[in-house]
Amino acid sequence: MTKRKPIKKAVFPVAGLGTRFLPATKAIPKEMLPIIDRPLIQYAVDEAREAGIEQMIFVTGRGKSAIVEHFDIAFELETTMHERGKDLNALEPTRAIPGDIITVRQQVPMGLGHAIWCARAIVGDDPFAIFLPDELMIGSPGCMKQMVEAYNEVGGNLISVLEVPREDVSSYGVIAPGQENGALTEVLGLVEKPPVDQAPSNKIISGRYILQPEVMRTLENQEKGAGGEIQLTDAMARMIGTQPFHAVTFAGRRFDCGSKTGFVEATIALALEREDMGAEIRAIAERLLAN
Repeated sequence: MTKRKPIKKAVFPVAGLGTRFLPATKAIPKEMLPIIDRPLIQYAVDEAREAGIEQMIFVTGRGKSAIVEHFDIAFELETTMHERGKDLNALEPTRAIPGDIITVRQQVPMGLGHAIWCARAIVGDDPFAIFLPDELMIGSPGCMKQMVEAYNEVGGNLISVLEVPREDVSSYGVIAPGQENGALTEVLGLVEKPPVDQAPSNKIISGRYILQPEVMRTLENQEKGAGGEIQLTDAMARMIGTQPFHAVTFAGRRFDCGSKTGFVEATIALALEREDMGAEIRAIAERLLAN
């Protein structure tokens, strides 16, 4: 196996305004909305750490300081909890080693591709991962760990995909598949929101990527695409054929927490699985459904 440059950096585009969740997101970033007792961004960072990623790059905007503060040490809170004999374990995942969390500003909302490009100086010449925290990926091992294992085999660029019923494909980016080998599929093309009868497959792109640094050069010279924004999908499509490009079918579940119904579904599904509350939540749900 060729020695590949390891994936140690991840970019989290978190500059969005979260308008679908107003008024909740007027003063709180949508990435800080909790699924039970952990904010969305925490799930994504935990998944990155499990995959061996060490440097988290948050591409933020105005009013997003709560995300960075979440991963800081809350001295007053910890001191008070310690004095009162309270367990500090719940705060453990929020502790970042100094230098692990880096923020850059996306000053103008010009799309996902532009947000990724804002991190170019920190990414440098290294391959890197991208996490869209709105997409909550639950699996064991996690989605990014599955992708890093695939990357160690094939290198190049990888995207996470899920199979959906064919009638749903027009809501998503879809891959044009080539050869398949287990969970790995060669990517021959990417199509954004195709009509059902023109979709090249039912494998949809789902919020996790591993990309080579050349994508930054591609984004730099790219024209605006759909919605007048710089689209990441367009930049990735231009790299197909110049570098290996594969999709990894994620063995796990995806919750679209960018939508209210997906957010509620994730909360209920994860609550039902918790040892500390699962039975109680099930009883509540049955009681509500019986009314």
